[in-house]
Amino acid sequence: MEKTIIDAGSRSILPNFGEVYRYRQLLFSLAWRDIRVKYAQTYIGLIWTFINPIFNLIVLSFVFGVVAKVDTGEVPHLLFTIAGLSAWTYFSTLLSDAGSSIVGAQSMIKKIYFPRIVIPLSKAISGLVDFGVTLICLFALMIYYGYAPGPYIIWLPLFLLLALFSGLAGGILASALSVRYRDFGFVIPMIVRLGLYATPVAYQASAVPESYKTLFYLNPMVGVVEGFRWSLFGTNPPDPMMFYSIAIIFVVFIIAVMYFHKVEATMADIL
Repeated sequence: MEKTIIDAGSRSILPNFGEVYRYRQLLFSLAWRDIRVKYAQTYIGLIWTFINPIFNLIVLSFVFGVVAKVDTGEVPHLLFTIAGLSAWTYFSTLLSDAGSSIVGAQSMIKKIYFPRIVIPLSKAISGLVDFGVTLICLFALMIYYGYAPGPYIIWLPLFLLLALFSGLAGGILASALSVRYRDFGFVIPMIVRLGLYATPVAYQASAVPESYKTLFYLNPMVGVVEGFRWSLFGTNPPDPMMFYSIAIIFVVFIIAVMYFHKVEATMADIL
C-alpha cells in the first residue's frame, strides 16, 4: 500500500507534478465523468457539440463576412472563420470549465486528499471533445472548398499545445482566485465574450492599426489563432509580435500554478 505524507511545512513554490502523475487515474476518471455528464440529460445529446460551433460560425461569418465584408485573402471567409474558431473554442471551453472547476468540486475537496490541480487539468482532456467536433467541421469545409493542408501543417500540434497552455493558465489562476473571490464566476464569461471579438477569429490581425498592435498582442490567443490558421492554409506568416503572445502564455501559466499551490492547502477550509 502506498503511503501518502502531507507536509504542511513544505516550502516548494510549485506543485509536485510527480504526485500529479501518480494520480493520473483520477485525472482521466474526472475527464471521462465530465464527458459523460455534460450532455447526459439532454434530448439530443452529443448533437449539441455540433450545434454550438456551427451557431457561432454562422453569426461570425454573417457579421464579419456579409455585413463588415472583411478581407480574408484567397481563403473563403467561412473556412477562414472556422479555422480561427477551432483554436478559440478549445481555449474558451478550457478557460470556462477550469475556472469554475474547484468551486464545483468543493464537496470532493472537503472529503478526500488528492492534488487539487488535478481538477482543472482534467478539463484539458474533456475539452478535446468539443475541439474534435470543430475540427471535423473544419476538415469537412476544407474538402468542400478543395483546400488541402500544405507543408506547414506540421506546426499545427504546436499551436494546439499553446492553446492548451493558454486555457490552463487562465483557468488554473481563475479557479484558485474563485475559492476566495466568487466574483470570478461572473468575470470569466465576460472575458470569453470580449475575447471572441478581441481575437482575430473572423478577421486578419493585419487589419488592426499599427498604433494598437502592441496592445492587441497582449492577448495571448492572437498569436495562437494566427499561427493555427497559417499552419492550415499557408497564408501570410504570423506577425513577429506573435512571440510576445507566446511569452505571455508561459508567464501567466507559471504565475497561475505558483498561486494555485500557495492557496491549495487552505482550499478545503475556505470552501
